[in-house]
Amino acid sequence: MISLPPPVTSGSVSLEEAIYRRTSRREFQEKSLELFQAGQLLWSAGGLGITGAAGVSRAAPSAGATYPLELYLAAGEVKGLGKGLYRYEYRDHALEVIGRDDLRAGLARASLGQAMIARAAATIIIAAHFERTTRRYGKRGYRYVYMEAGYVSENIYLQAEALGLATVAVGAFDDGGVKKLTALEGTPLLLMPVGPR
Repeated sequence: MISLPPPVTSGSVSLEEAIYRRTSRREFQEKSLELFQAGQLLWSAGGLGITGAAGVSRAAPSAGATYPLELYLAAGEVKGLGKGLYRYEYRDHALEVIGRDDLRAGLARASLGQAMIARAAATIIIAAHFERTTRRYGKRGYRYVYMEAGYVSENIYLQAEALGLATVAVGAFDDGGVKKLTALEGTPLLLMPVGPR
C-alpha cells in the first residue's frame, strides 16, 4: 500500500466557481501530476466523508450504501508514484499496486484511438461490481450503479477544476480491450484522463 497525502477539505476555489468553470478538457500539458492532486481526485470520487447518524459516509452517494464502484489509477507521470495501475483503497486513503506497466497508450488504443489518453499524466478508471447493488435492489440496481458513476464522475470534474487540472469523461472504449489490458475485476464504466492544463 502507498499512502496518499491527507485530503484537503477547503480550498481557494468555491463550489460555485468550480461548477461555473467545469468543462470537458482534452488537452494536457506535458507535466507531471502531483501525488497530492491524484490523491485529492480519488478522495473526491470515493473517499471518506463525515461520520453522521447513519455511520461513515463517502464522497459520492450510493443506493443503500452498497458502493458498487472501484476506482483505479493508471499512472504515467505522477510525481512520487511509479508508472503502473493502482486500486484506490478509500478506508486508508491509499493505493494498492496492481501492476507496474504504463497503460496509457494501451488505454488510448482500447478507447477507439483517443490519443489524448496517452498524453494525460494519468487516467482514473471507474469500474462497477453490479452485484453489490443488484443483490439488494434486483434489476433496478443497474440503474442505481450508473447513477452513482455519474455522481463520482462529476466529483472528479469539480475537483479537477478546483485544482486547475484538465479532465474529460470517456465512455467510448472497448470493454474487453480495457479489461484485458488492466485485468480489472468488475466492469469498466468510465475512463477519466487527467493532467495539468
